[in-house]
Formats: sequence, C-alpha cells, structure tokens
Amino acid sequence: LALKRHYWSHDEHSILNAQSTMASCLDVLGRHDEALVLEREIYARKVVLLGVSESTILAGSNLACSLNNHELWDESEPFLRDTLLPAARRSLGTDHDFTLMLNQNLAAALADNPECTRDDLLEAETIIENVLQRRRRVFGRTHPKTL
Repeated sequence: LALKRHYWSHDEHSILNAQSTMASCLDVLGRHDEALVLEREIYARKVVLLGVSESTILAGSNLACSLNNHELWDESEPFLRDTLLPAARRSLGTDHDFTLMLNQNLAAALADNPECTRDDLLEAETIIENVLQRRRRVFGRTHPKTL
C-alpha cells in the first residue's frame, strides 16, 4: 500500500483497491477492528470520488457486512435500509446481484440482532423469500445462488 501511494499517488482508484484488499486480509487475520476502520474510510472516499457507482455500492456492502460481524445492528440496519439499498435500486435495479445481496444483508441485520422483535423476524423472512424468488427468476432454478 505504501508503494502504491508513493509511485501511483495520482491513481486513487488503485489505492482504494489496494486498501480494500488489505481490509479483507485484516478481516481474515482476525483483525476485525482495523478492517472496519479501513472499510469505513474506503466507503467514504468512494462516495466522494465516484458517487453512486457499482464500486461504491460494493464497498458499502463490505462495510455493512463488517458492521453485522461486529454486531453493530443499530448502525448496520439503517445504513442498509436508508442508504445502500435505495442507491442500489436506483443505479443498478432491483434484480441486480448486488441489490439482492444487500437485501440479504438487511435480512441478516434484522434477524441476527439479539434485540430483534417478532416484526423484525417476519420482515427478514419476507425479504429472504423475495430475494430467493427474484434470484430464481433472474438466474434460473438451477443456478448456485438459488439453491
């Protein structure tokens, strides 16, 4: 990462990609807090640099997964519901793989929260059923994402 910053400081996309790889590695190594800090930085920078784009939405999805993994439900659920999902629906469409994945992440944020209500569980179930139905329609019944 230091070399990329030194030699390619003008190429911010390349630096963000390297940071994203580093965040993944940190997460795999169990350094989740460091990965979360880096993922927040990556998402914020991509919003400024790229606006709403597939790359920004993917960075947001990575951040949302980390928030879920850190059990930061009060941050994860509104981030997914109010920020990422509307952006993904507008820019990618409701049936895009990323949009479906974000819906699935929202369902996990609702259902995995130890303080979830019955209504949260019912909403999560409805979301998952809807995602599966759309995946079957888009990808077909034999695609791995529909099994």
